[in-house]
Amino acid sequence: MKAIETLYWSLDPVRPDPQVLARAGKILRRGGLVAFPTETVYGLGASALDPRAVARIFEVKGRPQDNPLIVHVAGPGEVAGLVEGEVPPQASLLIKLFWPGPLTLVLPAAPHLPPQVTAGLPTVALRMPAHPVALGLIAAAGVPVAAPSANLSGRPSPTTAQHVLEDLGGRIEAVLDAGPAAIGLESTVLDLTGPVPLILRPGGITPEELAEVLGEVRLAPGAGGEPCALPRPRSPGMKYRHYAPRAPLLLVEGDPQRVAGRIAELARGYLARGKAVGILAYEETAPLYRLPEGRVSLVVAGSRDNPRAVAAALFGALRRLDALGVDVILAEGMEPRGVGLAVMNRLRRAAGENVEKV
Repeated sequence: MKAIETLYWSLDPVRPDPQVLARAGKILRRGGLVAFPTETVYGLGASALDPRAVARIFEVKGRPQDNPLIVHVAGPGEVAGLVEGEVPPQASLLIKLFWPGPLTLVLPAAPHLPPQVTAGLPTVALRMPAHPVALGLIAAAGVPVAAPSANLSGRPSPTTAQHVLEDLGGRIEAVLDAGPAAIGLESTVLDLTGPVPLILRPGGITPEELAEVLGEVRLAPGAGGEPCALPRPRSPGMKYRHYAPRAPLLLVEGDPQRVAGRIAELARGYLARGKAVGILAYEETAPLYRLPEGRVSLVVAGSRDNPRAVAAALFGALRRLDALGVDVILAEGMEPRGVGLAVMNRLRRAAGENVEKV
């Protein structure tokens, strides 16, 4: 791929410079790609109405063509023009309660949307991000913005502009930097096209919060991150191995004390074979790892009692372990409840089939 100049702008996350947003919006209208911050992770945006620009997202990321994109809007009033028929009452209620915010709604797609956006499906995924830079960019562009995470496909999602530049510098036209993403994990994706709302991907809005509003809500097969055969994924993050560091990741799930003991045992085995070991742990169990300093890199992602803080730190922690040059990463699981379900979805996807329960 031919290298291009990547423009970089640092913006105030609360009051972004309108002139910079106008220039970035012009890039989108002309078919360019702009990475921008949201409250979840950094996104890689293209005009959702430009098939060539959307196709470049897949090329730049190395993204499978059957993996649909999320269309970002600047306000609820834009939804009607992107869906077929009337906006369902459930969707209107959720938009009122959770937008702007980390909730993506899957609805019947308007026929004029390019198939590159929907991966040829009859549905479209829509979201209004809760970030002044993202909203300002979409408004300045004057078009809905299709945007997956701004990283190479399969890598940990970017929560800072530096992560974007590490993966995509020289491949895209511009990066807008407004500091670290607050939530740190992608949005919850909720399918409203069936008889019962279906969570396709857990995120910052929990199943419990959705159930309080909708009553019955179900998890789609594979939504917890477990292996699942899907011929055509209806949401990003469902079918493929995602969020993975360069080093192989082994996830150990179960009682925290037993998990720590098993990880220590595995670490000693890898050390005996001359491997550099990385351990992803939590505050409560980190003191249990009494292993040789210099041969084991321990990264603490936060407390099990605060899964939202763990979520915010997770992708940065995985990238940090890669930067330390470890040969293998041993990761602790956590209880898959609330935001913990979203954390476990990402860890299980990153591990692939390398999951052990104790």
